[in-house]
Amino acid sequence: MANNAFAADGPAPSLDVDVLVAGGGPCGLMLANELGRRGIRCLIVDSKPGTAFNPQANATQARTMEHYRRLGFADEIRQLGLPADHPTDIAYFTRYVKHELARIRLPTAAQAIEKIKTMSGSWSAAELPHRVSQKFVEAALRRHASAWPSIDLRYGWSLRDFHETGDGIVAQIAPVESADAGATTVRAQFLVGADGARSVVRGKLGIEYGGVTGMQRQFMGGKMFAIYLRSPAFLAALPHPKAWMYVSVNSQRRAFMASVDGKGEFAFHAAVHPDEDPESWTEADARRIFCEAVGADVPIDILSMGTWLAGHALVAKRFQHGRTLIAGDAAHLFTPTGGLGYNTAVEDAVNLAWKLADVVRGLAPPTLLDSYEAERKPLAERNTAFARRFADSVGLFEATPVLEAETADGDAERVVASTALNEHAALEFNIPGVTFGGRYDGSPLIVSDGSPIPPDEPSRYVPTATPGGRPPHAWMDDGRSLFDLFHTEWTLLVLGSDETAHDAFIDAARALHIDLKVVRLPADALRSLYEAPLALIRPDQIVAWRGHSSADAPSILATVAGRQQ
Repeated sequence: MANNAFAADGPAPSLDVDVLVAGGGPCGLMLANELGRRGIRCLIVDSKPGTAFNPQANATQARTMEHYRRLGFADEIRQLGLPADHPTDIAYFTRYVKHELARIRLPTAAQAIEKIKTMSGSWSAAELPHRVSQKFVEAALRRHASAWPSIDLRYGWSLRDFHETGDGIVAQIAPVESADAGATTVRAQFLVGADGARSVVRGKLGIEYGGVTGMQRQFMGGKMFAIYLRSPAFLAALPHPKAWMYVSVNSQRRAFMASVDGKGEFAFHAAVHPDEDPESWTEADARRIFCEAVGADVPIDILSMGTWLAGHALVAKRFQHGRTLIAGDAAHLFTPTGGLGYNTAVEDAVNLAWKLADVVRGLAPPTLLDSYEAERKPLAERNTAFARRFADSVGLFEATPVLEAETADGDAERVVASTALNEHAALEFNIPGVTFGGRYDGSPLIVSDGSPIPPDEPSRYVPTATPGGRPPHAWMDDGRSLFDLFHTEWTLLVLGSDETAHDAFIDAARALHIDLKVVRLPADALRSLYEAPLALIRPDQIVAWRGHSSADAPSILATVAGRQQ
């Protein structure tokens, strides 16, 4: 249901907005929240009747949680999904009621809140990951987006067509259920296609995906069969400790299943064999497939079922055409190992929103938007490559019939499998390097200081204030996160007991109409952490510049904010 940002008794024949967004999933909703808090008039249309019913993505990475914290609702998100004391382990079995092969133990939601305050090194952060179904996250994002007066959310509406004029976009939208009745013309300065893998926007622009697809593996490569199910009997039948994700590894049926509510709802996904036709499967077939993974006849209620294709590592060849940009699955398509698709989509929105806002408000030239593709396309290529590596790690592990044999050979095979799967679990699910290590080196908005960049490794993150990456994190003596002190727009950190002159940045920000907040922190430990007394933090919490002098402040600010014509 749309809010009344553009109040009318019914669909208007025409509508003027700043930004039109096709797609009301996590990417589109995050854009709405980022643009709404900046007062940008934004219309989001999505042909679905509402936010997701099916669970879809199930893991919110720590960096995404830091962005939710920046927007003020990380605590709310952490209360969604599993009960606070529910394990978030990932466990591997021959079948769920048979042999346990491997397990990685991770904090519960309640433990994560306390544990993060004492962690250092790779996990020095404001937030830990959270295991929560995307359906719950989308509903929360929608609630917060709807609260902004400048945001109009229209589910059940589709983007029919669009074209670019000299100074904007003219598009036609219409309610899905009323054919041509109620069609509305929308005039916008910009259009963002966040409309998924089958993006209408990307298709009309003729932008193709690059990368690889159709990769075949025993698991996580090829067609997958999904069941959203309710089974209160499952946990009673499970002879092992509860987990968040249950992975079945055997020669008959590879599968994984994530707990949705910590009680009886689960998102189950099974590999489909090349000679099978899942499109013709009935609910009886779904129950059979589920029981193959469980290893016992456990009753289920089927809430929905369908198919999807694993084996993608695709990135659009362009992220922008004129005044139209693409983001989320429209720009990159993942195999879901590592949970990187949804999280990469959220960061697309975070990166794009402040730039769109500055251009719409006339504070920066349209060329600022060129940095979106320059920054996010390499990140998408990096992240899809990591997801592919994780999929290879688990999917190319061959499960043979011997793995289930109650013999000495079976015991030996399970020892081998245990070693391999424990190593894989650490590779896929302990990924601070992937989560925090994304960088925008080479961006026109980053002022490099030539300092070395730590290796990009999935399980190891080395905090660094080298411009282009996430700022190093620290906890303050009063219990606040350093990130909580950052401004909603630009922040200048002034660090160390000897205060470094910085008035030139204040004057330059005023001249360039940049909303800059100075945060003075006298701790020498922070100055050592950042390896400089001055650091500029962007609205998306990226280090844009660091240094020892404000002598070149006008040039630095003009560069990092894209104000140079």
